[in-house]
Amino acid sequence: MTIQTSDLHKAYGRHEALRGLTLSVPEGAALALIGANGAGKTTTIKVLMNMLAPSAGMATILGVDSRRLSPREFAQIGYVSENQRMPGRLTVAQYLAHLRPFYATWDQDLERSTLAQLRLPPDRKIRDLSHGMRMKMALACALPFRPKLLVLDEPFSGLDPLVREEFMESLLEQAGAMTVLISTHELADIEDVATHVAFLDDGTLLFQEAMSELTGRVRRVQITLNQEAIKPPQTPASWLQVAALGNVLSFVETRYSQQELDARIATAVSGVRSVDVQLLPLRSIFIAMARNAQRKAG
Repeated sequence: MTIQTSDLHKAYGRHEALRGLTLSVPEGAALALIGANGAGKTTTIKVLMNMLAPSAGMATILGVDSRRLSPREFAQIGYVSENQRMPGRLTVAQYLAHLRPFYATWDQDLERSTLAQLRLPPDRKIRDLSHGMRMKMALACALPFRPKLLVLDEPFSGLDPLVREEFMESLLEQAGAMTVLISTHELADIEDVATHVAFLDDGTLLFQEAMSELTGRVRRVQITLNQEAIKPPQTPASWLQVAALGNVLSFVETRYSQQELDARIATAVSGVRSVDVQLLPLRSIFIAMARNAQRKAG
């Protein structure tokens, strides 16, 4: 595993930001770490990058304890954050020239193609770049040495749609065989790149699985009845957001198979005229899961 955590905790005084996080990111995977603001995503990344020490538990990066990461490991890790600091007095070209000697694997051809693709002006000073251009600059600094692991902490925050599209196009083109960890709540932007997804809520990992498995097991279901719909007093545990409107009963099914769905409907509902089953985008899946977690916590 490129990243592995076991029973990871991080407390700030009485507030526990991470509560027993056990997470694994396979080599070559692109894992989206999703969750609402304050869920613990950035804390997780800071512990992984040894910016914060865990209160308890263990984290390993590239097979090394995160608390013992050395320049050898950092030379294989690209890092992009919405709050990343860069020397504003230097131009884009000057800063890239400053970075090159630190990485034995730096590829200047890749640097030039990345600058061109992201449309970064080499002679402009970093302090004069817009927020979107700064984020693209951070990516341009992280890709040319071909890292084994690329960590993106809320890379899309505050970016307009065109800049987000350019950012993702460059990332997809250059990703190669590297492992990618993306912390984000901009879910529409990562559906085409993420191979795995992990959902954090209040410092707790609710689930982690392959994206194909998640999208395969979650469906929006609308049942049209012969009579006015009434929310059943008891519904299967796999049904979320159950609602009745007119003669339609709707819900999100989280353990979908057609045969099992038919059996659950037959047990819970009568007078069924038709059943419509639809795929759900990642954002809708996240909202359903998050609201269910909030309901249980309340």
